[in-house]
Amino acid sequence: GDLLVLDAGTGVRRLGASLPADLARIDILLTHLHMDHIQGLGFFAALFRPGLEVHIWGPPSVTMGVRRRLARYLSPPLFPIRMADLSCRLELHDAPVGTFEVGGAVVTADLVCHPGPTLGYRIDDGTATLAYLPDHEPALGSLEFKPHKGWTSGLALADGVDLLVHDAQYTLEEYPSHVGWGHSALDHAIAFAGAAGAGRLVAFHHDPAHDDATLDRLFADMPEQVVGAREGAVFRLGETVLEAV
Repeated sequence: GDLLVLDAGTGVRRLGASLPADLARIDILLTHLHMDHIQGLGFFAALFRPGLEVHIWGPPSVTMGVRRRLARYLSPPLFPIRMADLSCRLELHDAPVGTFEVGGAVVTADLVCHPGPTLGYRIDDGTATLAYLPDHEPALGSLEFKPHKGWTSGLALADGVDLLVHDAQYTLEEYPSHVGWGHSALDHAIAFAGAAGAGRLVAFHHDPAHDDATLDRLFADMPEQVVGAREGAVFRLGETVLEAV
């Protein structure tokens, strides 16, 4: 009866409109606080439902907690409503680097390579495993990226998962002019998934400059284990249902 949400971009508004009336608790795992990952929070209906228990988990920072950092967005002049005015029972948590429980799932969080404090998540509910690394640059400037089992950013989180959702913003030709921006080429994501032994890769965070025709071309000859993320996609893993909004 719990709901676990990964990040809170604009798609979370549509999710809020479809929540069941008897839902008791929602947990939102934020990977980082860049605007495209939190922009939907102010438009998420769950935050305005009286009595609903909402937990927001975010990356730790040495300067201030996740509540103070999120309040910079959910307050004037960027937003007309303050966090204190929300109707839900809101709790904010600095997500620990390590393993913790959320509802019926075991979550493992670790810092990954992306500008600013950024977490990747591994989620295990006893029937399936998912790794979520939506903004990630494990290649670190290498064009011939070969993930190393000794240490590659995020690799332990993805080890042997049933489904890996991973950054694949660029082509190999585009990547050299974007080194350090915190994103991967599609080839890097595929190499990363192979090294991790992931059962399936969902390539995520498409470049906004890539139209549908470009994406169709990029994924045309991929094996069935590699799919391009798309709005509304649903994946069933064991008894777990993952839906993209």
